[in-house]
Amino acid sequence: MPRAPVPAEVAAFLAEPNPAVVATVRRDGSPHTVPTWYDWEDGRVLLNMEVTRLRLAHMQRDPRVALTALGESWYRHVSVLGRVVSLEPDPELVDIDRLARRYTGRPFSRRDAQRVSAWVVVDRWHGWSDAGPWP
Repeated sequence: MPRAPVPAEVAAFLAEPNPAVVATVRRDGSPHTVPTWYDWEDGRVLLNMEVTRLRLAHMQRDPRVALTALGESWYRHVSVLGRVVSLEPDPELVDIDRLARRYTGRPFSRRDAQRVSAWVVVDRWHGWSDAGPWP
């Protein structure tokens, strides 16, 4: 598995609003996965979630995460492994609006939930593009 930083072609792919799944580590060491919106900025991943989400509790206890972004088919994807380096409240919903605009073109519709933003620094990555490893 290559170490970060990712090549420019992979960064360009991650900069797209791809469907994605994030994995966190449960207390017993097993993985917990959920679909998620994400953004890519300067080799880091932005995530945002309600304060009630299990993945937030997992991140608070164990900062290791993985994110897989899927392209136009499941034969084109990139997975990044890293660690949460920042968990910050999003009281003005700035980050969730950023993600909602990225995926839907509109601000986030639910304005009443408490939300937290997580920044993930990428340590390693791997990808698959059509017939083989990427790039």
